[in-house]
Amino acid sequence: MGPPPVVTGISPKEGPPGTRVIVRGEFLGTKVQDLIGLTICGCDCLLSAEWKSSNKIIARSGPCKGRGDIIVTTRSGGQGTSTVQFRGYYETIGPMKESAVWVEEPPLENFVWGRRALSPTNYQQDDPLGLSVEGNDKKFPEDELVELFGESSGELTNEKFHPGWFLLQHHHATTMEDLKAGLAYLKRKVNSQKEGQLSFLKANVGSVMEQLDTLMLLKDQFEADVKIYGDDPTLKLEESIKRSMSEANKLFDDVLARRDKADATRNALALMQRYKFLFCMPINIEKNIKRGNYDLVINDYARVKNLFKNTDVDVFKKVLIEIEKRICALRILLRQKLEEMPFSLEEQKKLIRNLVNLETEGDPAWDAIDSHAKYLDKSITKCVNEHMLKLENINSDNSIHKTLKSVQINSKLLRINKSDENNVPPQISCIESICDIVIEQLPDLWRLGQCYFTGQLHVMVDTEKQAPFKNLVLSSMQHAMETMKSICGANVEAPWLLHILRCVRQMYASLIHLDLPSDALDIFGKFTYDLRLQCLVALFKQTAENVSSLYRQETWQIEYLNEDGGVTKLPYLFENIVVETTKLARETIVVCGPREGPLFSTTAHQTLYYNSIKNLFTSFARCLQQLAFSGSDEASDDEDTSVSQLVGSPTGYKSKGHKHQGPTWEQCLLISLSNIRYTLNTILPKMREFLKSQGYPDLSAAVDWNTDWTQLDTLDTAVLDAYLERRCDPLVGTIEPSMYLGGLEWDFDTEPTHLKPYAQEILANLIAVHAEVRRVAPALLKRVLSHIVETIAEELARLMSCVTQFRPAGIIQARTDITLLRNALMPYSTPRARNFFEEALDAIPKLNNKQDLVKIETLLLKVTTSMQLQISCLNCDVADKNTYTTTDGERVTIV
Repeated sequence: MGPPPVVTGISPKEGPPGTRVIVRGEFLGTKVQDLIGLTICGCDCLLSAEWKSSNKIIARSGPCKGRGDIIVTTRSGGQGTSTVQFRGYYETIGPMKESAVWVEEPPLENFVWGRRALSPTNYQQDDPLGLSVEGNDKKFPEDELVELFGESSGELTNEKFHPGWFLLQHHHATTMEDLKAGLAYLKRKVNSQKEGQLSFLKANVGSVMEQLDTLMLLKDQFEADVKIYGDDPTLKLEESIKRSMSEANKLFDDVLARRDKADATRNALALMQRYKFLFCMPINIEKNIKRGNYDLVINDYARVKNLFKNTDVDVFKKVLIEIEKRICALRILLRQKLEEMPFSLEEQKKLIRNLVNLETEGDPAWDAIDSHAKYLDKSITKCVNEHMLKLENINSDNSIHKTLKSVQINSKLLRINKSDENNVPPQISCIESICDIVIEQLPDLWRLGQCYFTGQLHVMVDTEKQAPFKNLVLSSMQHAMETMKSICGANVEAPWLLHILRCVRQMYASLIHLDLPSDALDIFGKFTYDLRLQCLVALFKQTAENVSSLYRQETWQIEYLNEDGGVTKLPYLFENIVVETTKLARETIVVCGPREGPLFSTTAHQTLYYNSIKNLFTSFARCLQQLAFSGSDEASDDEDTSVSQLVGSPTGYKSKGHKHQGPTWEQCLLISLSNIRYTLNTILPKMREFLKSQGYPDLSAAVDWNTDWTQLDTLDTAVLDAYLERRCDPLVGTIEPSMYLGGLEWDFDTEPTHLKPYAQEILANLIAVHAEVRRVAPALLKRVLSHIVETIAEELARLMSCVTQFRPAGIIQARTDITLLRNALMPYSTPRARNFFEEALDAIPKLNNKQDLVKIETLLLKVTTSMQLQISCLNCDVADKNTYTTTDGERVTIV
């Protein structure tokens, strides 16, 4: 169906009948056959229409008068509209005026004396001013003439002739000089008529000569008749007249006789016709029943009963019996139609009215109400059976799960894709059909009952049936609600549940306008409320599943550096999913429709909401856990070379021959720690404020944000322990082998000149860990290194306490090593670590010789100076977070 035609311009805008009009506009038809109608001022002009294009039509105006629209009708667009109007008017046609209308002229016949008749008398009178009006094509508006002169007229022969009207109508474009010349002509014409007979003869010499010729012709014709018929030609004329009168009388007598006979025949036929209606009544009833003209049958039946109800004629009684048989058959037919359904409300009213007029036994109106209610229940049951059959077929193909899972969940918004609309599961289409059935049939049932109790159906109203009618409506609504509720209880995905909610809300809104009782509306109101809760739970459940699968989108690229360390895009993806899901839930579920209550009005429903939100964060915690420990199997198979296990071996990097794509598992653990801390410290409070701003219940009232989310805290501890186990155990395990490398003990006499290799290796390994943590998550330096330093201090205290013999050189070496390590690791030492360092020093014998003490101080100063770079690496400003190194080795500065 195309757009309707629109007429936007015509040329000319006015004219008499037959004017050639050019119609311009839009959508005036795609071809000649598409144009099916054209009216100008209400006159059909299709026969004269000539279609040129979709923007142009040429036609001739019809016999219209006044202003009117130009309406074009096409097959593709239907009846159109017009923004302009055409004015039609009539004008008197003269012999010199061009016209598209045929001028009826009397035939130019010859008189008996051979002269032709004068010009026809219906021509327009000549202009009294003697001026030409051919240049005055543009007419003066007739409406303005009426406003100026009222009931006057511009016609010369009219009693209310007004010269001003005449001049504006015929000479509004004539110049003043021409009007003066016309006035002079009119004066001369009037004065010439006053000059006398001679002037009159001069002016009419042609007419006088014609009259003289006529008289001469009459004289010649009379003389010829005298020669033929004698001196008195009237005698034969008299005889002819008498014969004519005699023949006329004979003719009149025959006519009278025939008239009497016709009157008698007419009376007989009238009587026959009157009874013919009765005799033909049975056949007419059958014909009208087949055609569906029940009103005509009822009217004829009423007439027959009024005319022949008390007749004593046997023939009439037999005919009446036949008529009654057919009327009984009609009653049965109408009752069957009333029970068959479906019918519109007006058709039902018509059937009830017909049954009432036929004086049918019982209460046809109540039977119609009962039939309508049963048909509503049958329609719902039939709909469920049909769709469940489709569902069984799908189950037989083992594809129902695929059908229900065909809805794609968008990371930005949870909705049904266009491609999924063609793959609607049977459960969903069943609920849609039930909603359509309720919207289509329940209003008619309710209105039919209202018409019954208000007396509009012309039956005896039984007020005791109000309660049964209410039960019928309630049972029908309850049946529909329970059916939809049982279907929604199946395994239906969140997008389809939202689609169902929209359909149910549309149905519920249409029922609200019916002015149904509250207990009837509460049936669907409670169902709508429960469906909203079900949609909310399903929506958050589906979102939780999507959150759990976010690990597939982790790239391990640090997107942002904050106080918690380097953060990837994963927390932002989680935040976006939660935000968009809660927005969608607020717009489609939480928002209250007509006659709907708040969703979180009870404590139980608030708790349901709290658990749904908590489930989202729990799913994200599982996602982070899966990411953090996904590389543990591969890492267990690789040799860890980031911690040196031999004195002098390179630390911090793997061998050149080892190929590795992406960050190591240790780096993944650090990134996961940053993501966990960012989620706890930033995402959770931000989500709480966002949900509160969106109108959701305040989560702080039901959730302790510091203790309830223990899964993230536990995960944080587990990830940290995994990283420390990965880094700390190998580092500590190398201390004792490095300390006694080559079988050296502490009872040597060689003067020490530097730190022992184990101390240098401890510093080198800590620097490697420090570099790794600072490159990935600078904020975790204090937290990670403090654990490692504490373990190193404990191991040193244990090893020193196990030494059985020290010599002065060994004492100097041991005290120098432990003191330097204690001082270098002081920024990351905990009180427990400092106690272990003191225990290690206490386990080394003390030197009372001042010279040995000076040696220790000198050696300590020397070593500190030579290892200034290593010590500076450990003592660099941890708070410098504006610049960091990514996993790719790129230095990034945050402005």
